[in-house]
Amino acid sequence: MPNLDTTTMLMILATFVIAGIVKGVTGMGLPTVAMGVLGLFMPPVSAAGLLILPSFITNIWQLLAGPDFRAIVKRLWPMMIAIALGTLIGIRLMTSGTGVWTTSALGLCLAAYAAYSLLARPISIPAGLEPKLSPVMGLATGLLTGGTGVFVVPAVPYIQSLGFSRDDLVQALGLSFTVSTVALAAGLASQNAFHVEHLSLSALAVLPALAGMWLGQKIRTIVSPATFRRWFLICLLILGAELFLRAFW
Repeated sequence: MPNLDTTTMLMILATFVIAGIVKGVTGMGLPTVAMGVLGLFMPPVSAAGLLILPSFITNIWQLLAGPDFRAIVKRLWPMMIAIALGTLIGIRLMTSGTGVWTTSALGLCLAAYAAYSLLARPISIPAGLEPKLSPVMGLATGLLTGGTGVFVVPAVPYIQSLGFSRDDLVQALGLSFTVSTVALAAGLASQNAFHVEHLSLSALAVLPALAGMWLGQKIRTIVSPATFRRWFLICLLILGAELFLRAFW
């Protein structure tokens, strides 16, 4: 296990509890929150290595628990392949860039996603455009995943625009996040930025993430998910702006 002081370890564990709560309430957001908060006190490439196992375990469950795995894969496989390829290409941006600028790019990505989610109206992609757009959206998502460790742009808005039912949408997002996580791990390993010893710390983050998800599911019965999501996005916007501006301070 990498040597970390007690304060940093506690901050990491607290981060995954918070990220798990967000996922428990909203059904998504664990990697996004984890990358954003961890980015406050470590380079994105280090943060990306930490979220591999928590992200994989929580998202593979979301994927396999859905109603029609085969149909989702059959529909989205071109996008998933493009995500994987884009991530393997984009990972060089994260591993070769300076910490300040990769952190700034991470912040810009988080802020853009939060602003879009808060302000944009839902859109619907015509079925005829889906075969052409899916690989493009997948490649863009992969490049941003590799460059920043954030999986959600533009994958989440795009998948939400495809007209899935609620349960199918959750499963489709689980597929996208799972593929992104595996591709990110492969990309980090290909650049010698993710080693077996890092798995121990990533594994340690799984329990607080699951505990946070459990708490989030309890909170969901008390607080309106829509209200929680709105305040979460506002906080994410502020966090993203702070990370982005670090390159200019």
